[in-house]
Amino acid sequence: MATTDRRATTLALAHALSAAERGLAVIPLTRTKLPALRSPHRGAPAPGPVPCRGECGRFGHGVHDASTDPARIRALFAAAPWATGYGIACGLPPHHLIGVDLDARPGEPEPASSTALRELALRHLFTIPPTVVVLTPGGGRHLWLTGPPDTVVPNSAGRLAPGIDVRGAGGYLVGPGSRTRHGTYTPLPGTAHLAPAPCPRALLRLLLPPPVRRAGGGEPVAGGRGLVQFVLAAHEGQRNTRLFWAACRAYENGIGPALLTPLLEAARTTGLPEREARATIASAARMTTRRPDGTGPP
Repeated sequence: MATTDRRATTLALAHALSAAERGLAVIPLTRTKLPALRSPHRGAPAPGPVPCRGECGRFGHGVHDASTDPARIRALFAAAPWATGYGIACGLPPHHLIGVDLDARPGEPEPASSTALRELALRHLFTIPPTVVVLTPGGGRHLWLTGPPDTVVPNSAGRLAPGIDVRGAGGYLVGPGSRTRHGTYTPLPGTAHLAPAPCPRALLRLLLPPPVRRAGGGEPVAGGRGLVQFVLAAHEGQRNTRLFWAACRAYENGIGPALLTPLLEAARTTGLPEREARATIASAARMTTRRPDGTGPP
């Protein structure tokens, strides 16, 4: 899939530059599949309810550093010469990439995740079109699909089915050619030349969170889905902050009680413990809800 760049200082950089030529925004990764550059804000007080996404101009903001600009990519890899792979940011134009990650367990003749996806396809009447497929060192597969530009697909783990993770806005896929502790990610033969295929509509509906409805039924809560997706798009280091911000907005708009369960579920999907998520939402409610005597926050 990668065309070797003679000017690249490492094989990882060569693969990353090749991916960028296809319109895929990339960042350097370590052998543990994590972003290679640490946050410049570690140890500093949080700047506000919404964390810095690179506005400070420095590297180290994870997927928010991702770029298709060769000069920026070279600078990123020069700052992280230990990088052995690269991540491809999902949800960005022009492809609006969606990654369907089919996990595999050692010794499985066929991954249960593949069976689960096939059953979903039969039940909901969709077919996965020919597309880029990347083989993981553990025997799993990454399916590359594209989404509509006006639709935000959140990250999720096991929500679609056990063993199936989804990488959407705010997430990234390990790019083919990347070397990790467990081996190298490689394109499935016969798919490297393909472009990511459009996500089937029926599958896309399954990937999106359901509309948030008012207690007792009725019309969906205005803005509720956007707040839930904002939480779902969080990655490690952002989860609690994003949940707090979304909960504050919900209570300020009078939809906090209706969004309590959806926000909790979204936070748990990102890996935040339920007890911590409940405490964060309760804190947001206290800060944004007036007391009976009319005092307190507006």
